[in-house]
Amino acid sequence: MRMQSSSEQPLYRDETATLSNRVEDLLDRMTLEEKAGQLVGTWAGQLSEFKTVEDAADEVRDHHVGAVASFGWGGAADMRLDDIVEHVNQLQEVALSETRLGIPLLFNVDAVHGHAYVAEGTAFPNGLGVGATWDAEAAERAADVTATEVRRSGAHQNYSPTCDVAREPRWGRAFETFGESPYLCGKLAAAKVRGYQGEGIENSSSVIATAKHFPAYSEPARGEDAAPVEVSEYVLRNVFLPSFLDALDEGVESVMPCYNAIDGEPAHGSRRYLTDLLRGTLGFDGTVVSDWNGVRMLHDDHKITTDHRGSVRQTRDAGLDIASVDAVAHAEHLVDLVKHGELAESTLDESVERVLEQKFRLGLFEDAFVDPAEARDVVGAAPHRDASLEAARESMTLLKNDDLLPLDDDTDVLVAGPNADAPVHQLGGWSVPDPEGTDVVTVRDGIEAVTDGDVAYEQGATMNDELDVAAAADAAADADVAVVALGEPWYLHEFGPTADTGTEPDEFPNRHSLSLPDAQRHLVEAIHETGTPVVGVLITGRPLIVDWMADNVPALLMAYYPGTMGGQAVAETLFGENDPGGRLPITIPKSEGHLPARFNHFPHPTPIGQNEHPSSYDPLFEFGHGLSYAEFEYGQITVADSTLGPHETTTVEVPVENVSDRPGTDVVQVYVTDHASSTVTPVRELRGFERVSLDAGERDTVSVGLDAASLGRVDAEGVRRTAAGDYSVRVGDQTVGLRIETTYD
Repeated sequence: MRMQSSSEQPLYRDETATLSNRVEDLLDRMTLEEKAGQLVGTWAGQLSEFKTVEDAADEVRDHHVGAVASFGWGGAADMRLDDIVEHVNQLQEVALSETRLGIPLLFNVDAVHGHAYVAEGTAFPNGLGVGATWDAEAAERAADVTATEVRRSGAHQNYSPTCDVAREPRWGRAFETFGESPYLCGKLAAAKVRGYQGEGIENSSSVIATAKHFPAYSEPARGEDAAPVEVSEYVLRNVFLPSFLDALDEGVESVMPCYNAIDGEPAHGSRRYLTDLLRGTLGFDGTVVSDWNGVRMLHDDHKITTDHRGSVRQTRDAGLDIASVDAVAHAEHLVDLVKHGELAESTLDESVERVLEQKFRLGLFEDAFVDPAEARDVVGAAPHRDASLEAARESMTLLKNDDLLPLDDDTDVLVAGPNADAPVHQLGGWSVPDPEGTDVVTVRDGIEAVTDGDVAYEQGATMNDELDVAAAADAAADADVAVVALGEPWYLHEFGPTADTGTEPDEFPNRHSLSLPDAQRHLVEAIHETGTPVVGVLITGRPLIVDWMADNVPALLMAYYPGTMGGQAVAETLFGENDPGGRLPITIPKSEGHLPARFNHFPHPTPIGQNEHPSSYDPLFEFGHGLSYAEFEYGQITVADSTLGPHETTTVEVPVENVSDRPGTDVVQVYVTDHASSTVTPVRELRGFERVSLDAGERDTVSVGLDAASLGRVDAEGVRRTAAGDYSVRVGDQTVGLRIETTYD
């Protein structure tokens, strides 16, 4: 029975009233304890302790908790759709019927590459795979599908997109990023925001997007997750902030701070970053939501506060709105801090207003429940799987091909390797850790479906241990070709947890090595020694060092973590039904000793002469690399206007012809070098790109817009300012000049 009589229709229940009036009316009715509860979330599942759905219901009922994570993360109570829907509805009923004001709950999920923490959900390629598509429209479509599945299963906020720029390939979260180019990351992050939020979160198929991890997370010391990021102010503004600026330009509704410290300040407790920079300089007006346990890390790990109460106070002074899973203890500290005059109640009011506004706009006060039948129809629907397949196809990146690929339709194939028939590894992190209930098409499945020849399967090795390498070699001797799927397993953060990955912290994968472990190397070497041609397929989250394979096997395909339909995309690519149109979004180094290996490194002196200095960028495979089965020729590039004002745009035009006898896809990449700046700038930066697919013999002129403002540097006010002077525009091996004729006042 509802505690609020339906005959007592308060203004906030009137959906015809203005948003501001509804928020104001509800806020005026709330006690301090109810306000505090709206600013914290809880969980159901295993985190620091195990909580049942009933435990979460008690916290909602007794402590006014306003947000719940009962599904959509690694330790969640529910990973099967029917259970998810049942418990979402149960918890919403508690919030609506068993609390004084009946404020609905906000459910949040980590659906970072599709609804992958739901067994029946659609998983798209993980971040680097999306980066490899160089296709913002595809990223937007994937996010739109994800938002639809998330809403139909009962959640309202997605902790995505990842705006981090992959500056450290040893880092265990590199696979979540879109790569090493701030420009590429920004374009794809913005596309994800558009896909998640659509025309606005008022739409019943949209979710709150959450740009993370602000302001700089992805270049940690030693490659160690959440270690300090010690970067210059220039790098902070011009490497890490641009992708957040693009997300903010798209109206992203929420931002999540990073775990780590920058310049000695942990972001969760930094007013400098969360208020002065994010809200003041950058003008953000949405919610700031903590990363999980980000509040407690201030005293447990960073040691800048003495206890949880002190951490709560510091995060509120800094500008935090919602403490994701800090639950009842955080709310109780908020009440105590206000009552003792250590925290202004108006600070809580500002955050509560933002939270309530989003709940009203989401339509939760009108309809907070989930239709189980609709959820079953939508989550994992065939059109969504088709979209996942298309994204995986676009991501396939052919690193090497000595005329082995594409394979003939009747090829006899040995399929081998630890990732050849491993659904969970194919999904990668931020996905269900158990294949039960999933419908993943593995590499083995895909090859068996596409070839008319015989298919044999011998795993040969796990990630770190040999199984029966001799059996795999014997089977290879009887095959026309061996497809060996190698790489990394499912993992999160610092390559764990062990209970899910099956690997110990001192085993591969880890941040100490980017090379394949002995077991995988021995497997591919033994198969190679049979004389049967080998195709290496890398299913991995990071750019692995595969120098022996690059030298010895005739074909290498980078498949990343390709998602639900990834095995079909791999097979179609190997057999020529799909042209490999992916291009590397991150550099593959020759060795750990070559790190950092970035295409956009800074120029510098060579004191004893250039001839005495090894190249600053000498990778195994460079950023932007990728082969097609077709052959393309570029005509003379031109720039429509070679002289621009700082706010003007021009067009780079590139004639592209497919001079082969088969259709194919290429990515036109536009790089710019800044000769005008008075400060040191990268040797080149990606500033534009366009995918182009052409039939055999077809020719087209590809136009890539170039915005003069995008050539500038982000200043202390968060504004790009473009210096007057000369710039070089490069496409392929051609370079043309561009001049910015005036500067800013």
